[in-house]
Amino acid sequence: MGKRILSAVSRTQGNNRALKAGDIRLPDFQLDFEDVNPLPKAFRRMVREGAYDISEMALTTYVTAKAYGAALTAIPVFLVRGFHHQAIVASQKSDISTPKELEGRRVGVKRGYTVTTGVWARAILAEECGVDLGKVTWVRSDDEHVPDWRPPANVEDLGGQESLEERLVRGDIPAAVGLTADDGTRPLIADAFQAGVSALTSRGFYPINHLVVIRDDILDAAPDLAGQLFDAFAASKRAYVEDLRAGRISDLTAVDRVHHAALEVMDDPLPYGIAPNLAVLENLMRHAVSQGIIDAPIPMEGLFAPTTLDRVG
Repeated sequence: MGKRILSAVSRTQGNNRALKAGDIRLPDFQLDFEDVNPLPKAFRRMVREGAYDISEMALTTYVTAKAYGAALTAIPVFLVRGFHHQAIVASQKSDISTPKELEGRRVGVKRGYTVTTGVWARAILAEECGVDLGKVTWVRSDDEHVPDWRPPANVEDLGGQESLEERLVRGDIPAAVGLTADDGTRPLIADAFQAGVSALTSRGFYPINHLVVIRDDILDAAPDLAGQLFDAFAASKRAYVEDLRAGRISDLTAVDRVHHAALEVMDDPLPYGIAPNLAVLENLMRHAVSQGIIDAPIPMEGLFAPTTLDRVG
């Protein structure tokens, strides 16, 4: 009997390249990868339609979907991590000079309020800058991937015909999260990349953005899939990290540069598994609750496939 073919979505980057190229294979399954651009379209389709068997997904999108009963289960393969200090900007026409001055203002949010980059940016504002997030009105430029999600009282829609970026340029939205600085905006945290490195070095703050989810009906029919998928992604990642450590990747992307900086602090810039990531996962869960995204934390065993709870790769 041939291998079962499963549809999958994951954006190509160093840590999944060998798997997507077919250099690494699962014993009992064949992954038929589809490229979706922009990738968040796949998140939305996976949450709303179960459009794929397996999909990369933003962490907070998954947590929110799970809280609202989505028939999806993750494996602790954390494909994307990053520093998000640069994702806090002010309009060039704004009088805001420090993050604390965001209190009492209407602050834009690129796309939905539950977008993971925005969650981590607000976490930085709260943890490092002392901003009372409840004193900010968050103005989202789009709706959420989880259609039934209920926003807290201090979240409203941007409205109107102009984009968030256009409103920032004009100055009637003084600041935003989820964007990087361009001609009409300026970073609100100086030396943002180094600030991210410092947060990793000083307090282990190394945000997770994306993981991998499987439709529950697929997992129920093939309980061995979660473990095989974890092992394959982990093997692909190890090949990439070995190349990165050995200097065999000469033309570093922005993603590679984050991983390269993390290698100065930790042996593996992309650890997979719950155990090495428990602190950051619990931190995300705390912020998901405190920012009004979900009502209560979800235990780790409720988020991840049982056969992957103890795996590290």
